[in-house]
Amino acid sequence: MKNLSLVLNIVLLAAVAFLYYHVFGGKSSVKNTPVKTAAAGDNGVVANRAPIAYVELDSLNEKITYIKDKRKALEGEQKEIERQWQVDMKGLENQRDNFLKRGASITQEEAEKFQGQLYQQQQQIEAKKQSAGQRLSQQSYEFMDDIQKKLKEFLNDYNKEKNYMYILTSGTGLDYMVYKDSTLNITSDVIKGMNEKLSKKP
Repeated sequence: MKNLSLVLNIVLLAAVAFLYYHVFGGKSSVKNTPVKTAAAGDNGVVANRAPIAYVELDSLNEKITYIKDKRKALEGEQKEIERQWQVDMKGLENQRDNFLKRGASITQEEAEKFQGQLYQQQQQIEAKKQSAGQRLSQQSYEFMDDIQKKLKEFLNDYNKEKNYMYILTSGTGLDYMVYKDSTLNITSDVIKGMNEKLSKKP
């Protein structure tokens, strides 16, 4: 839970990878014809192009408002979990310090009893933090599932006109394309479309 930003980036990457598999894994009915697009610098001349496009995952993560807001909310919850844990642990330290102020008047029986109580409270604090962390992980999982569905819905609609056979992903840690033609980059379309789609949701 310490690297929530990294986790959320992985969540987004997994979502698009999941989408890629389900959109293109079994679509044999897609027309196997080249898509005509305008090449850069051709003064409007239309040329036959391979039916391939790509999306930059890092840009989706940074520019889709829904993702940014949800990531910020999850990060805020993570910080609150850490803050509450520190407050609780500080409370234990204060109890210990106040007990030790009694000095030599503390009997062995009292010391052993206090130590047991302190240990029990510490275990409860750790369990509370773990439970909160598990709830946050569940929220992150549900967020990932939600993003997968929304991306799949959007790209299914988007591709009805474009008829791409493959939409590849590009991003930090997943960029295996040694060359990318920028005219095949549909990231801005996806960002614009997803922001419009999600802004209509309550």
